[in-house]
Amino acid sequence: MANISFQVSVFAFCTSISLLLMATQSQGHLGFDKHVPLFFFGDSYFDAGNNNYINTTLRANYWPYGETFFKYPTGRFSDGRLISDFIAEYAELPFIPPYLQPGSQQFTYGANFASAGAGALVETSQGLVIDLHSQLSYFKRVKRLLRQKLGDEKAKALLSRAVYLFSVGGNDYSFPFETNSSVLRSYSHEDFVGLVIANITAVIKEIYREGGRNFGFLGLDPLGCLPYSRAIVQGESGACFEEITPYVKLHNKAISELLQKLESELKGFRYSLSQIYEFLIERINHPSKYGFEEGKVACCGSGPYGGIYSCGGKREVKEYDLCHNASEYVFFDSGHPTERVFQQFAKQFWSGTSNSTTSYNLKALFET
Repeated sequence: MANISFQVSVFAFCTSISLLLMATQSQGHLGFDKHVPLFFFGDSYFDAGNNNYINTTLRANYWPYGETFFKYPTGRFSDGRLISDFIAEYAELPFIPPYLQPGSQQFTYGANFASAGAGALVETSQGLVIDLHSQLSYFKRVKRLLRQKLGDEKAKALLSRAVYLFSVGGNDYSFPFETNSSVLRSYSHEDFVGLVIANITAVIKEIYREGGRNFGFLGLDPLGCLPYSRAIVQGESGACFEEITPYVKLHNKAISELLQKLESELKGFRYSLSQIYEFLIERINHPSKYGFEEGKVACCGSGPYGGIYSCGGKREVKEYDLCHNASEYVFFDSGHPTERVFQQFAKQFWSGTSNSTTSYNLKALFET
């Protein structure tokens, strides 16, 4: 058993070195004045492993996470790559490593600040995640380092042509339900969504003041129809958890209106917004239409719909089921899609096809 563990560790180490070498080679092919850096903010849809380096139980640095592409767990909440990885590939950039990963000090190709479980509100999973405002403070540190390394003018030009991608908000609405918090009873639906949007707005405007001009956003997914939400609704077979849906729909409408408003108010502000809600609903309800076998049950988990958050056996529930082929499933664990779904969505986000509400497709933001 110890020998197997040693072999896995060596393999993971060698694979990490190979990825770093690939990144270095990719960087050598990109002209410094031409490449467009990527900065990622938000939650598990972008987190490439930052939570590995903080004191939290919200981690995916164990098997079977990472089983398909990397062949070892990286901290990504999926069987393989995330949307953030595919967008970096389409932009002809190397993988953008987690900001907190030791040795990740390049930064001229961007940084990934995202943290699984994080929200726009500081109170969301407080103490277990890197909230959005803390991610902003990390970005400001990176800006200072870039100014020291490149000089003011080159750093300013780099940050101006960079693209800033956000996947945030979902945890702000799901966390109160998961913890049976009374906070939602203190606000109307509109007021609570307004609170989340106000925090997102503050971060966008601060990045704009720091020199950012190009922004990409994911709308919220159908939170009530994820496997862990279906597991909550035990009395109605196949039902979604509809109590959370009004927040999701209000948020998606509000973020679209916000970005349109900022575009009209802030000189040079450009954005791309892609709504994942209908994209996922389609694959949940009609999986075979998009090449999947199963749309509602998670590949990895336990209980109804695999909705108990037990994948990997490192949490309260130790036993879990694991499917034979994750690519046949829409969801890998109780709350996160498979790599194949992330790839399909990343292609849509990049090209600006259906379910996009945008002034630009994402690809256009990279064409400076």
